[in-house]
Order: sequence, then C-alpha cells, then structure tokens
Amino acid sequence: MRQSVLLIFLLPLLYLTACTDKCQQVRTYRKYTPVQFSVAELRQAVTSGPARPLEEPGKLYVKDQYLFIVEVKKGIHIIDNSNPAAPRPVSFLSIPGNVDLAVRDNILYADSYMDLVALDISNPASIREVGRTETGFVNGQVGRTSWYYDKASEKVSDTKEEIATETVSTDCEGTFNVLPYLIPMSWFGRYYTMYDFATAFNSSKSGSNPVAVPTVGVGGSMARFAIVDDQLYVVNGSVLQPFTIGDPAKPVKGKTINLNWGVETIFPYRSSLFIGTTSGLYIIDVSNPREPKQLSALSHVRSCDPVVVHENYAYVTLRGTSTCGTNSQDVLDVIDITDLTSPRRVKTYPVETPYGLGIDYPSLFIGQGTNGLSVYDASNAMDIRVRQTFTNVNTFDVIPLSKTLLVIGKDGLYQYDYSNPANLQLLSKIAATPAS
Repeated sequence: MRQSVLLIFLLPLLYLTACTDKCQQVRTYRKYTPVQFSVAELRQAVTSGPARPLEEPGKLYVKDQYLFIVEVKKGIHIIDNSNPAAPRPVSFLSIPGNVDLAVRDNILYADSYMDLVALDISNPASIREVGRTETGFVNGQVGRTSWYYDKASEKVSDTKEEIATETVSTDCEGTFNVLPYLIPMSWFGRYYTMYDFATAFNSSKSGSNPVAVPTVGVGGSMARFAIVDDQLYVVNGSVLQPFTIGDPAKPVKGKTINLNWGVETIFPYRSSLFIGTTSGLYIIDVSNPREPKQLSALSHVRSCDPVVVHENYAYVTLRGTSTCGTNSQDVLDVIDITDLTSPRRVKTYPVETPYGLGIDYPSLFIGQGTNGLSVYDASNAMDIRVRQTFTNVNTFDVIPLSKTLLVIGKDGLYQYDYSNPANLQLLSKIAATPAS
C-alpha cells in the first residue's frame, strides 16, 4: 500500500522532469501595430526624392517611357524604361497612404488616404504637387488592414502590418510559424486600351477637324482609377466617384454613384467601364463621360475578380481562397458582351490562384501569385489553351504592351519579350528587397 501511495506522488515529478527539455524555436508571424497620423502630417507637399529600392511593390503604371510602381502606402517609384532590358530608377515620390495612380498628359493623380493629389511630372526627376482635394472617402481597406479618417479630430488611424520573427524557448513540441500572405493587397493595378474610345470621341466631337486628345497611361488589371476624356473615375468600397479634371490641377468631385459592396477594380474600354466587385461585374456606359449610366450587372460567387476586355469578350479571373470570399474554385470566366445590356457567361476554365491578367489578342496572360505566370492562346474563346508557364515568378499583375510584358509581384518587376508568345524571353528584373 505504501509503495502505491509513493508511486502516485512520484509520477507527477517524473512528468515534470520529462518536460524540462528546452528548445530554441524561430517563429514568424504577422504583427499588427496601430498607427495614427494628423491631417497636417499627411498634407505636407509631395515632392520627388532620390530613387530607392523596391520593398513592397504595389500597382504598376506606364506612361510614355516611364514606369510608375507603387510602394504600398508609402509612395511611387519612377523608373526610366526607355530600354526594357536596362530600366533605370529616377526618383521616388513619398505619398503616405498611396495605393493607386493614373496619368493624363503631364499630371499624375494619386490617392493619399482621404485625398486625391495632383502632381506635375513634366520633369520626372523633379516632381511637384500642384493640387489636392478630398475624395469623400473616410475609410479604405488594403489587404488585411483598414484605415479610417476622423474629420472631427483631423486624424487618420491605420494599422501597420509587418512580418515579425522572434526566437523563443519551447518545450520542444509543437510548432508556430505563420508565413506572410502572398500578396499584400486584395486589389491593385489596371490594364486598359484607350485608343478606340479616344479616336471615337475625337471624331464625334470634331467632324473633319481633329481635336487634340489628351494622352493617358496604361496600368494593370486591378485598378481603382480610370481616366476617360476629362473624367477621372475612382472606385472604393461601394461607390464610383467621378472627378472632372478639365483643369488638371483642380479635380472637381462629381456625383457619387452607388454600387454593390465590395467594389474592387475598374477597366475602361471604348465607351464603357467594366467594374469588378466581389459579387459580380458591372458595366457602365460613359459615352457621355460626365453622365455615367449603369447598363447591366452579372453576378458570380463571392471572390476577387479583376477583368480585361477585348472586342466582344470580357475575361474575368475569380479567386475565392482569399480575403475576397469563400468560393472553393479558382477560375477564369469568359463573358460574352456583344450586348452590353445583357452579358452572358459562356465558358469557365480552372486556373490555380489567379490574380491579375492582361490581353494582347490573341495572347492572354494570367498571374498566379506564387504559382507563377501563364501564357494562353485565346484566339478561340471557347477553347483557351496554355502556351507557356513560368513557375519561378511571383506574379500579381501584368501589362502586355508593345511586345513587352511587364510583370509585378511580391519579388519585384520582371520584363519579358513576348514577340513569340510561345517562348517568352526575360529582358530584365528589378528585385524587391523587403525591409528587415
């Protein structure tokens, strides 16, 4: 009996002894830190400074020979891309809260939290702010974080997200290692073709006497900014907000158009805007740019949905395994838009983790995050086939332009020659070096 009692007391001691092993474990996790800025801090005049390395690339935009790459929530890199095989960093614009941009002639429009900033880029090495107006947006979401503008206190509250690493002592059992999500935003970028609309608009207004048409840039497939004639359209949350930019330095806010919640992207093509939301595609008529009118909407399961258009087809990638929704399938939808008032889904293709896309018919390019970049032959919309896949490229968005494919992703900017769409050739890479 005494031996049994003694054993009962000794067992816990043995258990504690067994748990005294100590191991060093490196843990990686997402760290969120609240930050707050005063309006006075955020509204200091924007000017260009020395070029700096890419750390967290966001949206990509092209105007003439220059590339504009967003550094998420921090500003914009200006790069001279006269020679795509040897791009040259020129300067950096420090713009707090920046996510999107668009360019008309020599004026760059960029968001800075609740503000829209106009910048003169006539000299890309010495850019200056020429105008600023409030967008009317008091909150926004960037990936897994969101910001809020309190007009009463004149403060902007945001959350800084970073990947933290620490070494801790453990009991040698179990693991704790949370890796960063693949892409830091649920939307960025834009790709659009402006030539067709500009030509038609010019001809209709001028008759036999052509009128000079302002030039705009080209971006990726997941933008919230688009320019048509003298209108800058911005989408955010659940609205389409136009700004008249007839006086480039003084954007004037127009009538807000309410849409469904979860508005993510905007793609202008000819006289229409194609607006992607987490629940469907909206088609807006802008034949009269100052009076946009909804033509139709096509719903889909909840997911991210950047869109590009060529002729009678819209191509939409749906990615549901993300913050965008709970859709279990990742696909490419082909939408027949022959009748803009009645779009029809005509074909669906499985695509692993699709993000941004671009089309230079008949070639269709789809970014797939860490799963790479795929090139498709889209000459037959009912039988789209893979031509080539790059698995070693982290691809968030793409811009096919003049046989040079620009690819932006977590690890930097790639440029490919796609003169032969079945055999892309790497021209250059600007690597991203995340801050430590």
